[in-house]
Amino acid sequence: MSGTGPRDRVLLAVDSGGSGLRVAVGTARSGPVVRRSGREPVRTGARGLDPRHLTELLAPLARAALAEAGHRAPDAVAVGAAGFASLGDAWRAELPDALTREFGGGRDAWAGTVLASDAVTAYVGALGFRPGAVVAAGTGLTATGTDLSAWRRADGWGHLLGDCGSGAWIGRAGLEAALRAHDGRPGGSAALLERGEALLGPAAGWPQALYPRTDRSAVLASFAPEVAACAQADPVAEEILREAARHMAGAAAAACPDLGEPVVSVTGGLVRLGDPLLAPLREELAKAVPHARQVPPEGDPLTGAFRLARGLALGDPALPPDPRLLCVTPGRAAGPGDGGGGRDGTGRDPATGTHG
Repeated sequence: MSGTGPRDRVLLAVDSGGSGLRVAVGTARSGPVVRRSGREPVRTGARGLDPRHLTELLAPLARAALAEAGHRAPDAVAVGAAGFASLGDAWRAELPDALTREFGGGRDAWAGTVLASDAVTAYVGALGFRPGAVVAAGTGLTATGTDLSAWRRADGWGHLLGDCGSGAWIGRAGLEAALRAHDGRPGGSAALLERGEALLGPAAGWPQALYPRTDRSAVLASFAPEVAACAQADPVAEEILREAARHMAGAAAAACPDLGEPVVSVTGGLVRLGDPLLAPLREELAKAVPHARQVPPEGDPLTGAFRLARGLALGDPALPPDPRLLCVTPGRAAGPGDGGGGRDGTGRDPATGTHG
Protein backbone atom coordinates (compact mmCIF):
# COMPACT_ATOMS: atom_id res chain seq x y z
CA MET A 1 0.00 0.00 0.00
CA SER A 2 1.01 3.64 -0.20
CA GLY A 3 3.49 5.03 2.34
CA THR A 4 2.95 7.89 4.71
CA GLY A 5 4.60 10.80 2.83
CA PRO A 6 4.38 12.35 -0.64
CA ARG A 7 7.59 10.62 -1.75
CA ASP A 8 6.06 7.27 -0.76
CA ARG A 9 3.19 7.60 -3.25
CA VAL A 10 3.02 4.54 -5.48
CA LEU A 11 3.67 5.18 -9.17
CA LEU A 12 2.74 3.03 -12.17
CA ALA A 13 4.52 3.75 -15.45
CA VAL A 14 3.57 2.18 -18.78
CA ASP A 15 5.36 2.10 -22.13
CA SER A 16 3.16 0.96 -25.03
CA GLY A 17 4.91 0.25 -28.32
CA GLY A 18 4.85 -1.89 -31.41
CA SER A 19 6.41 -4.80 -29.55
CA GLY A 20 4.00 -4.80 -26.58
CA LEU A 21 3.62 -3.25 -23.12
CA ARG A 22 6.21 -2.63 -20.43
CA VAL A 23 5.31 -1.50 -16.92
CA ALA A 24 7.29 -0.27 -13.93
CA VAL A 25 6.15 0.15 -10.33
CA GLY A 26 7.84 2.05 -7.52
CA THR A 27 7.66 5.22 -5.47
CA ALA A 28 9.18 8.67 -5.85
CA ARG A 29 11.58 7.69 -3.07
CA SER A 30 12.59 4.26 -4.39
CA GLY A 31 12.36 4.76 -8.13
CA PRO A 32 11.18 1.83 -10.27
CA VAL A 33 11.61 -1.40 -8.33
CA VAL A 34 9.59 -3.90 -10.40
CA ARG A 35 9.39 -4.09 -14.19
CA ARG A 36 7.23 -6.44 -16.23
CA SER A 37 6.43 -6.77 -19.92
CA GLY A 38 3.87 -8.26 -22.27
CA ARG A 39 4.47 -9.05 -25.92
CA GLU A 40 1.05 -8.21 -27.36
CA PRO A 41 0.82 -4.65 -28.74
CA VAL A 42 -2.30 -2.50 -28.33
CA ARG A 43 -4.61 -2.80 -31.31
CA THR A 44 -5.13 0.08 -33.73
CA GLY A 45 -8.53 0.32 -35.39
CA ALA A 46 -10.84 2.82 -37.05
CA ARG A 47 -10.74 5.02 -33.92
CA GLY A 48 -6.97 4.82 -33.61
CA LEU A 49 -5.38 3.25 -30.53
CA ASP A 50 -7.96 1.05 -28.81
CA PRO A 51 -8.52 2.20 -25.19
CA ARG A 52 -10.39 -0.92 -24.13
CA HIS A 53 -7.63 -3.18 -25.42
CA LEU A 54 -5.01 -1.16 -23.53
CA THR A 55 -6.96 -1.59 -20.30
CA GLU A 56 -7.38 -5.33 -20.92
CA LEU A 57 -3.66 -5.79 -21.50
CA LEU A 58 -2.52 -3.46 -18.75
CA ALA A 59 -4.69 -4.54 -15.81
CA PRO A 60 -3.23 -8.03 -15.19
CA LEU A 61 0.33 -6.89 -15.97
CA ALA A 62 0.05 -3.94 -13.57
CA ARG A 63 -1.61 -5.98 -10.82
CA ALA A 64 1.18 -8.55 -10.96
CA ALA A 65 3.87 -5.86 -10.81
CA LEU A 66 2.13 -4.06 -7.93
CA ALA A 67 1.78 -7.31 -5.97
CA GLU A 68 5.44 -8.14 -6.51
CA ALA A 69 6.41 -4.68 -5.25
CA GLY A 70 4.19 -5.07 -2.20
CA HIS A 71 1.56 -2.47 -3.18
CA ARG A 72 -2.20 -2.79 -3.62
CA ALA A 73 -2.76 0.11 -6.02
CA PRO A 74 -0.92 3.03 -7.61
CA ASP A 75 -1.47 6.65 -6.62
CA ALA A 76 -0.55 7.97 -10.10
CA VAL A 77 -0.37 6.36 -13.55
CA ALA A 78 1.54 7.58 -16.61
CA VAL A 79 1.24 5.90 -20.00
CA GLY A 80 3.51 6.66 -22.93
CA ALA A 81 2.42 5.27 -26.28
CA ALA A 82 3.66 5.02 -29.83
CA GLY A 83 1.15 6.71 -32.15
CA PHE A 84 -0.50 8.74 -29.38
CA ALA A 85 -0.05 12.10 -31.13
CA SER A 86 -1.87 11.07 -34.31
CA LEU A 87 -3.94 8.04 -33.23
CA GLY A 88 -4.74 8.85 -29.61
CA ASP A 89 -8.13 10.61 -29.75
CA ALA A 90 -10.03 7.65 -28.29
CA TRP A 91 -7.40 7.29 -25.57
CA ARG A 92 -7.66 10.98 -24.66
CA ALA A 93 -11.45 10.71 -24.46
CA GLU A 94 -11.79 7.43 -22.56
CA LEU A 95 -8.60 6.28 -20.83
CA PRO A 96 -8.43 8.81 -17.97
CA ASP A 97 -11.81 7.65 -16.65
CA ALA A 98 -11.02 4.00 -17.39
CA LEU A 99 -7.70 4.12 -15.55
CA THR A 100 -9.28 6.00 -12.65
CA ARG A 101 -11.95 3.29 -12.35
CA GLU A 102 -9.35 0.54 -12.62
CA PHE A 103 -6.77 1.95 -10.22
CA GLY A 104 -8.19 5.01 -8.43
CA GLY A 105 -10.92 3.21 -6.59
CA GLY A 106 -12.26 6.40 -4.94
CA ARG A 107 -9.10 6.74 -2.84
CA ASP A 108 -8.14 10.19 -1.55
CA ALA A 109 -4.51 9.40 -2.49
CA TRP A 110 -5.36 9.17 -6.21
CA ALA A 111 -3.18 11.78 -8.00
CA GLY A 112 -4.52 11.07 -11.50
CA THR A 113 -3.23 10.04 -14.91
CA VAL A 114 -0.79 11.24 -17.55
CA LEU A 115 -1.14 10.08 -21.16
CA ALA A 116 1.76 10.97 -23.41
CA SER A 117 3.32 10.31 -26.75
CA ASP A 118 6.25 7.94 -26.57
CA ALA A 119 8.23 10.86 -28.01
CA VAL A 120 7.68 12.71 -24.73
CA THR A 121 8.43 9.73 -22.50
CA ALA A 122 11.58 9.00 -24.51
CA TYR A 123 12.64 12.63 -24.12
CA VAL A 124 11.99 12.80 -20.38
CA GLY A 125 13.62 9.42 -19.84
CA ALA A 126 16.76 10.45 -21.70
CA LEU A 127 17.17 14.08 -20.63
CA GLY A 128 14.71 14.70 -17.79
CA PHE A 129 13.33 18.24 -17.61
CA ARG A 130 16.13 20.08 -19.46
CA PRO A 131 16.30 21.49 -23.02
CA GLY A 132 17.69 19.44 -25.91
CA ALA A 133 16.67 16.84 -28.48
CA VAL A 134 16.13 13.09 -28.32
CA VAL A 135 15.88 10.51 -31.07
CA ALA A 136 13.68 7.63 -29.91
CA ALA A 137 14.60 4.68 -32.12
CA GLY A 138 12.89 1.36 -31.62
CA THR A 139 10.29 -0.39 -33.75
CA GLY A 140 9.38 3.15 -34.91
CA LEU A 141 11.31 6.40 -34.81
CA THR A 142 10.58 9.92 -33.61
CA ALA A 143 12.86 12.86 -32.86
CA THR A 144 11.67 15.35 -30.25
CA GLY A 145 13.24 18.58 -29.07
CA THR A 146 12.36 21.44 -26.78
CA ASP A 147 13.75 24.65 -25.38
CA LEU A 148 11.16 24.21 -22.57
CA SER A 149 8.85 26.76 -24.18
CA ALA A 150 7.68 24.67 -27.17
CA TRP A 151 8.13 21.22 -28.68
CA ARG A 152 9.63 20.28 -32.03
CA ARG A 153 8.94 16.89 -33.60
CA ALA A 154 10.27 15.09 -36.67
CA ASP A 155 9.05 11.83 -38.23
CA GLY A 156 7.02 9.40 -36.14
CA TRP A 157 4.70 8.84 -39.11
CA GLY A 158 4.49 5.06 -38.73
CA HIS A 159 6.12 2.26 -40.69
CA LEU A 160 4.03 2.78 -43.84
CA LEU A 161 4.72 6.51 -44.25
CA GLY A 162 7.86 7.19 -42.26
CA ASP A 163 9.77 6.07 -39.16
CA CYS A 164 12.83 6.28 -41.38
CA GLY A 165 15.86 4.65 -39.81
CA SER A 166 13.75 2.72 -37.28
CA GLY A 167 13.90 -0.98 -36.51
CA ALA A 168 10.97 -1.61 -38.85
CA TRP A 169 12.67 0.48 -41.57
CA ILE A 170 15.97 -1.41 -41.18
CA GLY A 171 14.19 -4.76 -41.14
CA ARG A 172 12.15 -3.94 -44.22
CA ALA A 173 15.25 -2.66 -46.06
CA GLY A 174 17.06 -5.87 -45.14
CA LEU A 175 14.24 -8.05 -46.41
CA GLU A 176 14.01 -6.00 -49.60
CA ALA A 177 17.73 -6.60 -50.19
CA ALA A 178 17.18 -10.29 -49.52
CA LEU A 179 14.39 -10.44 -52.10
CA ARG A 180 16.60 -8.70 -54.65
CA ALA A 181 19.09 -11.51 -54.15
CA HIS A 182 16.28 -14.08 -54.44
CA ASP A 183 15.18 -12.54 -57.77
CA GLY A 184 18.69 -11.98 -59.10
CA ARG A 185 18.26 -8.20 -59.17
CA PRO A 186 21.13 -5.79 -58.55
CA GLY A 187 21.81 -4.69 -54.97
CA GLY A 188 20.77 -7.95 -53.38
CA SER A 189 22.32 -9.63 -50.36
CA ALA A 190 22.73 -13.39 -50.24
CA ALA A 191 23.64 -13.18 -46.56
CA LEU A 192 20.39 -11.38 -45.72
CA LEU A 193 18.41 -13.84 -47.85
CA GLU A 194 19.88 -16.73 -45.89
CA ARG A 195 19.05 -15.08 -42.56
CA GLY A 196 15.57 -14.08 -43.74
CA GLU A 197 14.68 -17.62 -44.77
CA ALA A 198 15.99 -18.95 -41.47
CA LEU A 199 13.70 -16.52 -39.63
CA LEU A 200 10.60 -16.40 -41.87
CA GLY A 201 10.81 -19.50 -44.05
CA PRO A 202 11.10 -19.59 -47.87
CA ALA A 203 11.20 -16.12 -49.42
CA ALA A 204 8.21 -16.80 -51.68
CA GLY A 205 6.04 -17.04 -48.56
CA TRP A 206 7.11 -13.75 -46.97
CA PRO A 207 4.16 -11.66 -48.27
CA GLN A 208 1.69 -14.10 -46.75
CA ALA A 209 3.72 -14.22 -43.54
CA LEU A 210 3.84 -10.41 -43.21
CA TYR A 211 0.99 -8.58 -44.91
CA PRO A 212 -2.01 -9.93 -42.92
CA ARG A 213 -0.37 -9.40 -39.51
CA THR A 214 -1.50 -6.57 -37.24
CA ASP A 215 1.96 -6.54 -35.62
CA ARG A 216 3.69 -6.19 -38.99
CA SER A 217 5.98 -3.38 -37.83
CA ALA A 218 7.26 -5.49 -34.91
CA VAL A 219 7.93 -8.44 -37.22
CA LEU A 220 9.88 -6.20 -39.58
CA ALA A 221 11.83 -4.76 -36.66
CA SER A 222 12.74 -8.27 -35.50
CA PHE A 223 14.92 -8.56 -38.62
CA ALA A 224 16.99 -5.45 -37.78
CA PRO A 225 19.43 -7.42 -35.56
CA GLU A 226 20.02 -9.76 -38.49
CA VAL A 227 21.01 -6.79 -40.65
CA ALA A 228 23.40 -5.63 -37.93
CA ALA A 229 24.87 -9.12 -37.62
CA CYS A 230 25.66 -9.14 -41.35
CA ALA A 231 26.99 -5.58 -41.56
CA GLN A 232 30.65 -6.29 -40.83
CA ALA A 233 31.03 -8.70 -43.76
CA ASP A 234 28.21 -7.61 -46.09
CA PRO A 235 28.42 -4.17 -47.77
CA VAL A 236 24.67 -4.15 -48.52
CA ALA A 237 23.80 -4.58 -44.85
CA GLU A 238 26.47 -2.04 -43.89
CA GLU A 239 24.97 0.56 -46.23
CA ILE A 240 21.45 -0.08 -44.88
CA LEU A 241 22.69 0.84 -41.40
CA ARG A 242 24.57 3.87 -42.72
CA GLU A 243 21.40 5.10 -44.44
CA ALA A 244 19.44 4.49 -41.23
CA ALA A 245 22.01 6.61 -39.38
CA ARG A 246 21.56 9.42 -41.93
CA HIS A 247 17.79 9.35 -41.41
CA MET A 248 18.19 9.42 -37.63
CA ALA A 249 20.64 12.31 -37.75
CA GLY A 250 18.37 14.26 -40.10
CA ALA A 251 15.45 13.83 -37.71
CA ALA A 252 17.64 15.00 -34.81
CA ALA A 253 18.66 18.10 -36.75
CA ALA A 254 15.03 18.94 -37.50
CA ALA A 255 14.05 18.62 -33.84
CA CYS A 256 17.01 20.44 -32.27
CA PRO A 257 16.11 23.65 -30.43
CA ASP A 258 17.83 26.91 -31.34
CA LEU A 259 20.35 26.91 -28.52
CA GLY A 260 24.06 27.64 -28.40
CA GLU A 261 25.03 24.02 -27.70
CA PRO A 262 21.97 21.75 -27.62
CA VAL A 263 22.22 18.35 -25.97
CA VAL A 264 21.33 15.42 -28.22
CA SER A 265 20.69 11.85 -27.10
CA VAL A 266 19.58 8.63 -28.79
CA THR A 267 17.42 6.16 -26.92
CA GLY A 268 15.29 3.10 -27.62
CA GLY A 269 15.74 -0.56 -28.41
CA LEU A 270 17.68 0.12 -31.60
CA VAL A 271 20.65 1.24 -29.50
CA ARG A 272 21.16 -2.43 -28.66
CA LEU A 273 22.34 -3.06 -32.22
CA GLY A 274 25.66 -1.63 -31.03
CA ASP A 275 28.53 -0.33 -33.11
CA PRO A 276 27.28 -1.50 -36.52
CA LEU A 277 24.65 1.26 -36.15
CA LEU A 278 26.05 3.54 -33.44
CA ALA A 279 29.42 4.13 -35.10
CA PRO A 280 27.93 5.57 -38.31
CA LEU A 281 25.28 7.35 -36.24
CA ARG A 282 27.89 9.26 -34.26
CA GLU A 283 29.49 10.35 -37.53
CA GLU A 284 26.19 11.39 -39.13
CA LEU A 285 25.08 13.32 -36.04
CA ALA A 286 28.39 15.22 -36.07
CA LYS A 287 27.65 16.23 -39.68
CA ALA A 288 23.95 17.03 -39.22
CA VAL A 289 24.17 18.88 -35.88
CA PRO A 290 27.84 19.89 -35.51
CA HIS A 291 26.97 22.42 -32.79
CA ALA A 292 25.28 19.77 -30.59
CA ARG A 293 26.77 17.81 -27.72
CA GLN A 294 26.02 14.10 -27.88
CA VAL A 295 25.22 12.53 -24.50
CA PRO A 296 24.09 9.05 -23.46
CA PRO A 297 20.46 8.76 -22.31
CA GLU A 298 19.83 8.80 -18.57
CA GLY A 299 17.04 6.27 -18.99
CA ASP A 300 14.56 4.76 -21.44
CA PRO A 301 10.95 5.72 -22.32
CA LEU A 302 9.66 3.67 -19.40
CA THR A 303 11.89 5.77 -17.14
CA GLY A 304 10.32 8.84 -18.77
CA ALA A 305 6.82 7.59 -18.02
CA PHE A 306 7.84 6.98 -14.41
CA ARG A 307 9.23 10.53 -14.17
CA LEU A 308 5.94 11.91 -15.53
CA ALA A 309 3.97 9.94 -12.93
CA ARG A 310 6.27 11.32 -10.25
CA GLY A 311 5.83 14.81 -11.69
CA LEU A 312 2.06 14.51 -11.36
CA ALA A 313 2.30 13.22 -7.80
CA LEU A 314 5.01 15.60 -6.54
CA GLY A 315 5.15 18.62 -8.83
CA ASP A 316 8.32 18.24 -10.93
CA PRO A 317 9.32 21.06 -13.33
CA ALA A 318 6.77 21.87 -16.01
CA LEU A 319 7.07 20.81 -19.65
CA PRO A 320 5.69 22.81 -22.60
CA PRO A 321 1.92 22.43 -23.10
CA ASP A 322 0.82 20.48 -26.18
CA PRO A 323 -2.59 18.78 -26.26
CA ARG A 324 -1.45 16.23 -28.86
CA LEU A 325 1.57 15.11 -26.90
CA LEU A 326 0.36 15.20 -23.27
CA CYS A 327 -3.00 14.64 -21.60
CA VAL A 328 -3.06 15.12 -17.82
CA THR A 329 -6.06 14.36 -15.64
CA PRO A 330 -5.34 15.26 -12.00
CA GLY A 331 -7.03 13.31 -9.26
CA ARG A 332 -7.66 14.15 -5.64
CA ALA A 333 -4.14 14.06 -4.17
CA ALA A 334 -2.47 17.39 -3.49
CA GLY A 335 1.17 17.89 -4.33
CA PRO A 336 3.46 19.50 -1.77
CA GLY A 337 2.59 23.16 -1.36
CA ASP A 338 -0.47 23.16 -3.60
CA GLY A 339 -4.14 23.19 -2.93
CA GLY A 340 -5.05 19.86 -4.50
CA GLY A 341 -5.24 17.91 -7.72
CA GLY A 342 -1.46 17.67 -8.01
CA ARG A 343 -1.07 21.20 -9.41
CA ASP A 344 1.71 23.57 -8.49
CA GLY A 345 1.37 26.99 -6.88
CA THR A 346 0.67 28.72 -10.21
CA GLY A 347 -2.31 26.52 -10.99
CA ARG A 348 -0.38 24.76 -13.73
CA ASP A 349 -0.23 21.02 -14.06
CA PRO A 350 3.27 20.13 -12.88
CA ALA A 351 3.76 17.39 -15.49
CA THR A 352 2.89 19.52 -18.51
CA GLY A 353 2.66 23.17 -17.59
CA THR A 354 -0.98 23.36 -18.74
CA HIS A 355 -3.85 24.98 -16.88
CA GLY A 356 -7.20 23.41 -16.23
